[in-house]
Amino acid sequence: MEYTNIIKRINNKICYLTINRPKFLNALNNSTITELSSVIKSINKDISVRCVIITGSEKKAFVAGADIKEFSSFNKKQGKLLSKSGHDNLFNLIENLDIPCIAAINGFALGGGLELAMASHIRIASTNAKLGFPEVTLGVIPGYGGTQRLPQLVGKGIAFEMITTGKMISAEEALNIGLVNKVCNQEDLLDTCEEIANRIIGNSPVAISKAIKSINACYKSGVDGFKTEIELFGSCFETEDFEEGTKAFMEKRKPNYN
Repeated sequence: MEYTNIIKRINNKICYLTINRPKFLNALNNSTITELSSVIKSINKDISVRCVIITGSEKKAFVAGADIKEFSSFNKKQGKLLSKSGHDNLFNLIENLDIPCIAAINGFALGGGLELAMASHIRIASTNAKLGFPEVTLGVIPGYGGTQRLPQLVGKGIAFEMITTGKMISAEEALNIGLVNKVCNQEDLLDTCEEIANRIIGNSPVAISKAIKSINACYKSGVDGFKTEIELFGSCFETEDFEEGTKAFMEKRKPNYN
């Protein structure tokens, strides 16, 4: 499939997705969300891909929010559909991927852009990154999971402050509150993400998929995360990866996970 707003590249089991709308600071319009949804679904079925890295084109922005022009005249019903569609077709999709997704935050990550980063499993920011939720300055609230994922990552108090003030924070501030995993120079951003991705790739893809499901269960309403862990832990024992991993350990060699 040809993509208008996304550049897709696969190399050494890593899929690189670059949101490519630099004139609009890579803002998420409906077309971009649709394209991202399509490519993420295809990646999840591609056994040759073991990790995803999402970033923005050029050096100024990861994703500087949603495309406000598209919904400035929406009514309540249209607004609800906009939010639900984003949750179902992209943000929840990324969070529940079978393979880890790393957000390489190379600049502004605002509104929907920060929500995209938070839906990813790991976040690495460049020193020039600015992160925030400016939605209240426009008379709305974050609608793609921001009010739910931010408190999970940084705590209720800081989430209240960030969302109600609409302020932007620096990459270092984001690191201090646990919003991002690491901060590095922009020229080292992809290398840092690749280093993490390559460590992931060396491990069991089956176990990683189950680990993602188990961790996510902790944050799902009505789901017993401990029970989920028990079930998924037990299911590992009947996999080829467990057989290979334990055999390699006893033979004092690196496991070979296909």
